Amino acid sequence: MKDYILPDLPYEYDALEPHIDRQTVTLHHDKHHNGYVNGLNSTLKKLAEAREKGDFSAIKAMKRDLAFHGSGAKLHNIYWESLCSASKSKEPTSGPLFDQMKQDFGSVDAFKAEMSAAAKAVEGSGWAVLAWDPMGERLLVFQAENHQKLTIWGVVPLFVIDVWEHAYYLKYQNRRAEYVDNIWNIVNWAKIEENLSKTK
Repeated sequence: MKDYILPDLPYEYDALEPHIDRQTVTLHHDKHHNGYVNGLNSTLKKLAEAREKGDFSAIKAMKRDLAFHGSGAKLHNIYWESLCSASKSKEPTSGPLFDQMKQDFGSVDAFKAEMSAAAKAVEGSGWAVLAWDPMGERLLVFQAENHQKLTIWGVVPLFVIDVWEHAYYLKYQNRRAEYVDNIWNIVNWAKIEENLSKTK
């Protein structure tokens, strides 16, 4: 069975400064993100052993861990790709993403306001998620508690904001709102548009 691996960052550890510091990026990627990848691989091994033995007495815990670690690994992949250095962050003023946001939210600014509000209001640990809903053919913003709760089956995440404390605590302490406000300086809008194009 092929193991999942921790992807390399698409930029240097200090590329997101001053908005997210090098130490936070290093710990977040190398320790926290890697922990979810390792947890996913470990859970898959336990499931394989359970199948071999025909013993599914721990199935509830294993399926919970599969969803938790698998979602944590996936959302972190999207998170790192969703960001870039401030000099490369170019908010759209035209094009398919701009048009879709205008249609679904009213404007890019209205999307940012909704996404920011969702991120700031997550209860405990979790995420704000911009997703494409193929059923409704529209963009939607969700909150995700932990990594795996509160979504609609079949939606495709395009852009995420991590609001687990490990994403911002070294620099911002308990000031989640400040972290969320600053993250708009380093959004990789080109990647979001690419994700939308691939998904549609």
